[in-house]
Amino acid sequence: MHDTQTIGVIGTGLMGAPMARRIAEAGHRVRAWNRTPDKTETLREHGIEVAHSANDTATDADFIIVMLSSGPVCDDVLLGDDGVIAHMAPGAILVVMSSIPVETARGQAQAAETAGVGYLDAPVSGGERGAIDGKLAIMVGGETDTYARARALFSHLGRDVHVGPAGSGQLAKLANQTIVANTIATVAEALLLAERGGADPGKVREALLGGFADSTILQVHGERMLKEDFRPGGPAKWQWKDTQTAQALADELSLELPVSRLVDGLFADMVAHGDGDLDHSALIRELRRRNGERPS
Repeated sequence: MHDTQTIGVIGTGLMGAPMARRIAEAGHRVRAWNRTPDKTETLREHGIEVAHSANDTATDADFIIVMLSSGPVCDDVLLGDDGVIAHMAPGAILVVMSSIPVETARGQAQAAETAGVGYLDAPVSGGERGAIDGKLAIMVGGETDTYARARALFSHLGRDVHVGPAGSGQLAKLANQTIVANTIATVAEALLLAERGGADPGKVREALLGGFADSTILQVHGERMLKEDFRPGGPAKWQWKDTQTAQALADELSLELPVSRLVDGLFADMVAHGDGDLDHSALIRELRRRNGERPS
């Protein structure tokens, strides 16, 4: 992708907007669409065209990037006689970077192949900050030659790894989300334990940095918990969507994942108590509720 290419971006929310900006700043023509039109207006300042419909993003596009909220929403936009895939030029590549079920990705790949369109499922990790800085972890499933054609595009967004055929990217993302969700719960429990035991949880966190208990979650989300800064970098409702998807797949595979099932229940209760739009690190609020506290 050495020459200027046309990139359609479908979904310009928390993640999609900074990703679209980075691609435009790299010198490519970007045409964006979002279900809520207001979220595309500021993109004009970065030279990004605003499409009137999702299908309009496919006009002359070399690549279409999809960053929508769920599998059903992606299918609704992409599939069918009047879906985006039907409007893409043969040989163009569809890159679905949303977190969706594995079987949904495989179904989309089949539809794309029938239409003569390349397909990659390429979910990401790194949150809004990673999208802004171009430091996303990109987990890619799809055909090797299709992946090779997309690598230059991925270079503007972060670090990519090809993990296998279509659907494999989503499997990697589910593994990622399982680690993230379970570790958030563990860090929250550890900080509460320190606090209730009479220690300064901030100092305890500082003491643990660099040891075996250290992690990005302890560093970033632990600090969020201490400061009660729960502005959404990764909204809890989307974390819960992913833990549900992981549990559904585990059930299909007859896998018993007791820790993950418990954490899925914690996020379910968190969302039920009205905290779904907060950052997923706000799970500590749910643990406070379970321990007789009323979160501030």
